[in-house]
Amino acid sequence: MFIVDSHCHLDALDYENLHHNIDDVVEKAKARDVQHLVTIGVTLSRFEKMRDNLAHRSDVSLACGVHPLDLDDEPFDYERLLKLADDPKVVAIGETGLDYYYSIENKQEQQSVFAQQIQIANQLNKPVIVHTRSAREDTMRILLENNAEKCGGVLHCFTENQEMANQALALGFYISISGIITFKNAEALRDVVRTVPLDRLLVETDSPYLAPVPYRGKENQPAYVREVCEYVAALKGVSTEEFAQITTQNVERLFKIQLL
Repeated sequence: MFIVDSHCHLDALDYENLHHNIDDVVEKAKARDVQHLVTIGVTLSRFEKMRDNLAHRSDVSLACGVHPLDLDDEPFDYERLLKLADDPKVVAIGETGLDYYYSIENKQEQQSVFAQQIQIANQLNKPVIVHTRSAREDTMRILLENNAEKCGGVLHCFTENQEMANQALALGFYISISGIITFKNAEALRDVVRTVPLDRLLVETDSPYLAPVPYRGKENQPAYVREVCEYVAALKGVSTEEFAQITTQNVERLFKIQLL
């Protein structure tokens, strides 16, 4: 079986207490059939360090972008991102997007940086990985205004409503499901996921965050995407093996990479 963790933060895991190093994390994942990881940038400086540590690995792909909650860490630099993201190892721009839940004061800056990253995605013909929280209308508006249907992309760690799912699907986007789907209070999300076509779904951990049941409350890691895969497969009425194959093919199509 071949499962892909389509969204994790390998540079943010606990290497003091839980893992010896990135190799250890990857081996733990592979022991559970998680054969490929996409690790996500949130600032350009952190991306550069992560890239240097992972340059030798064919089983890890990279995404390069600036997260809306990390804009204070360093000034946004369009040309620097464009240059870094042009690396063949980089399969997507992101994560980027809007987060009004934790940060509303810099709303205009978030919108501007999000729009610029979509423009880079279009310029490089690489998909955009979108973070959205408490910002549904502005997220979809900016995607549409900047022709995000050209580059394509994914709404990662999806927790939004049916309307936003429908809008994203109409734009040609994918929807990625995290461990939240396993939480008791996630019935509304489960209802939405039941309606999403199989060929538009991805699975992810967003590790080190949002560990699925039965690991909830612990640090998440890529190995645990196995639980997400099993849970969503049951929800969609297909075997875990079939769902793993479908979501891996979806990753290949979205990120333009060959895995199987």
